[in-house]
Amino acid sequence: MTAEPIIIGSQTAGRYKSAYAVGDPDDDKAWGSVAAACVEALGSLPERANLGFVYATGPLADDLGSIVTFLRERCGIADWVGTVGAGVMASGEEIYDRPALSILVAALPEDSYRLFAPVTGGLEDFTREHGGWVAAHKPILGVVHGDPRNPLIVDVVEAVSEATSAFLVGGLTVGEGEDYPQVSGLQVPGAQVSGALAAGGLSGVLFSSEQLAVAGLSQGCTPIGEPHEVTEMAGEGVVASLDGRPVLDVLREEVGELLARDLRRIGGYIYAALPIAGSDTGDYLVRNLIGMDLERQWLQIGADLSVGDRLGFCRRDHASAKEDLQRMLRDLSNRAGGAPRAALYVSCVARGRHLFGTQSEELRLIRETFGDIPLTGFFANGEISNNRLYGYTGVLTLLL
Repeated sequence: MTAEPIIIGSQTAGRYKSAYAVGDPDDDKAWGSVAAACVEALGSLPERANLGFVYATGPLADDLGSIVTFLRERCGIADWVGTVGAGVMASGEEIYDRPALSILVAALPEDSYRLFAPVTGGLEDFTREHGGWVAAHKPILGVVHGDPRNPLIVDVVEAVSEATSAFLVGGLTVGEGEDYPQVSGLQVPGAQVSGALAAGGLSGVLFSSEQLAVAGLSQGCTPIGEPHEVTEMAGEGVVASLDGRPVLDVLREEVGELLARDLRRIGGYIYAALPIAGSDTGDYLVRNLIGMDLERQWLQIGADLSVGDRLGFCRRDHASAKEDLQRMLRDLSNRAGGAPRAALYVSCVARGRHLFGTQSEELRLIRETFGDIPLTGFFANGEISNNRLYGYTGVLTLLL
C-alpha cells in the first residue's frame, strides 16, 4: 500500500518562523519522516535562532524524545519546550488523530529567556536555580506545560506565577496511557525524566521584560443568570442550597423551561461557573456538573466549594463560543497596536472540532484577524492564563 503524502506548511515573520507536518497514520515510524518534513518546511532559520516550541499529537507521544533530539541536531537549536496535545495547531489549521508536529523557532536576545524544569510541589529547587535570573530580568511572560496527574498542579501554577510575577500562559498535557511528556532537558529531583523529556509537574520558559507580548482568554461558555451564594453544603463538592433555596430549584429557573422538565438532559450543555474575585473582566472558572440527587435536591460539582462561595451556571454552545472568541480577537488587536510577529494558542480539548466544527474555525478566525503569521499551539487538558487553571477556554498569546 502506498504511504499517504506528508502535508507541510510554514510561515515567517522577522525573527520567528513556524512549520508543521502531518504524516501517514499507518506508518509505524512516522516520527522520522514527519520531523524531517518539519525541518524541510522551516528551510533557512532566522539568524541566531536559539529557542524552539514543539507540539505533537498523540500518535507521536512515544517518540517525542527522539523528535527533540533530531530537531536539536538538524536545526542547531539546543533549547526546546513543548508537549503533547489532543491536536496541534498551525496558522489556520487544526490537526487531529494523525501523526503531526507543529513547531515555532525564534531568535531572541542572549539571556532574555530562561527554561525551567518541572516544579512538582515546593519552589526550593526552582528558586535556587532561577531566583537570581528572575530578580535581574523581571520576567513578564511564561509559557508553561503541566502534568494533569499532579494533584498540586493548581497550587504550583499559582506559586510559580507569584514567585516570578510573570503572566503564565499554557496548558496541561493530554496523555495516553502512562505517557504525559513535557519537553525539557533540565532535571529536577522528584520529576520523572527521560532524555529530553520530563513529566510530573509544571515546566516551560520565562521571558524577560525585553519580550513584548499581549495575551487574551476566551471562554467557551456563556453565563446564565447571576452568581449566587452557596448557603449549604451536603458533602465534598455537593451543594444543597443557593441563596437559601434548594440548588436544583435555582438551576431549573436558570436553564429554562425545556431543560427544567428533565435536568438529566443538561449534561454537556450546562456547567458550573465560579466567578473570579477581583476580576475586572468578569472572568470565571468553568467546572463540570458531575451528579445530582433529584430526591434530596442536591447538586455535585467538580470543584472545592464552601459555604459563602459564589456559584453560577453557564451554557456551552457554538454561537456563544464564537462570539466570545471574536470579542477576544478584537480586544487583542487593539492592545497589540499593530501586526504581531508570532502567536501561541492553547485551546481546550472540548473546543476545536467538538465545538466549532471540523473546518479549523478557531484557527481560521485567528488568521482572519492577524494574518498568516507564524503560529503554534495545542489542544490541552486544561488551560493556564495568568495564575489560574481554566477549562473550556482558549488562550491566545501574541508575540510583538
